[in-house]
Amino acid sequence: MGDDPSFEEFVAGRGTALLRTAVLLSGGSRHDAEDVVQTALEKAYRHWSRIEGDPEPYVRRILVNVTISRARRRRIRQEVNVERVPEVGVPAAADGLALRDVLIRELHRLPARQRAVLVLRYWDDLTEARIAEAMGCSVGTVKSQAAKALARLRAHRIREEITR
Repeated sequence: MGDDPSFEEFVAGRGTALLRTAVLLSGGSRHDAEDVVQTALEKAYRHWSRIEGDPEPYVRRILVNVTISRARRRRIRQEVNVERVPEVGVPAAADGLALRDVLIRELHRLPARQRAVLVLRYWDDLTEARIAEAMGCSVGTVKSQAAKALARLRAHRIREEITR
């Protein structure tokens, strides 16, 4: 990688966790997540000697920024409007893997910033203040993005219940 053993230790120790976070942030694509982590680590390495203290919040912020930037570039997608939402089977609560798949699928329907807030809060278990630091915004913005994201997830679930 380079000649800095502390960077190599960081990547060896936290690389897998960063990749898991990136998968959730980037819409579930492992390939996209690997690209995001690679870009974030490359950017962090360029400034590694200036990072004071724990480097993980710094790298996590880069992950979030790279993911949001990529989502903005990809936002040009064609949407198809339909009269009725197709039925999507909702698994029984006992089926943990299927329920997780539904949750991840719904999470990926959210805008990048809302998805980032939920992933950092509920997956990485960060406080609102740490999320605000990672995203470069205020705590109020984190709270409003979380509220909007959760409301959107709830609204989609209600729509599914109605269309059954």
